[in-house]
Amino acid sequence: MSLTAEQQTIAPANGYAGDIGAPLAWHWVQSQQAVLVDVRTDAERAWVGQVPGAVAIAWKQWPDMALNPDFDTQLQALAQKAPGKKIVLLCRSGVRSVAAAQRASQLGLEAYNILQGFEGDANAQGQRGQLGGWRLQGLPWSQ
Repeated sequence: MSLTAEQQTIAPANGYAGDIGAPLAWHWVQSQQAVLVDVRTDAERAWVGQVPGAVAIAWKQWPDMALNPDFDTQLQALAQKAPGKKIVLLCRSGVRSVAAAQRASQLGLEAYNILQGFEGDANAQGQRGQLGGWRLQGLPWSQ
């Protein structure tokens, strides 16, 4: 996978390693430089779709959207299985994954937020999936 200079951009972030686009995240995963962590709920992954090979560690849990009390433990266990790899975090729109990346960084991990998430930004009608995001960019996913 060849990336343009723009796709290789790492934007500075507050409290974590940076914000990256989905193509760079996928490139890192494919080249075994990173592990992709999907922080969406089980319901979101089941109803909307998921990325093959992504590790599911919910940041918040459905239906009340309370913080996952096991997030730290699950993420640290994953990091121990993948020493030295970056952690790239994906949510629906790139908001929860910021909080998850900040927490991962507090735990000592090199963590990145994937901009626009899986579904992208909402359009004027409040619908997702038409303005950016993992799926719209043609990256691998299944339902």
